[in-house]
Amino acid sequence: MTADETLKSIDTKLDAIIRLLASSCVEGKNKTEAIITLGGLGLASDLVAELVKTTPATVRARLFEAKRRDKSEGRKVMKKVESK
Repeated sequence: MTADETLKSIDTKLDAIIRLLASSCVEGKNKTEAIITLGGLGLASDLVAELVKTTPATVRARLFEAKRRDKSEGRKVMKKVESK
């Protein structure tokens, strides 16, 4: 077996492991929660979309909305702290 074949074999096995672990991380979650969880783990939008059975555009939109919501909630917390 050549070095390239060995690397391809390892890559295939790692991909399978990533998919299994990602699936178990989102078990019982709705699509939006699953997208946010998997996106937070740093998985690519294409892979998240495949795992959640949606489109990469939907994944990117949900992650953008979650970041915007988090930023907005952070501002609310800071306003409360500053007013004390």
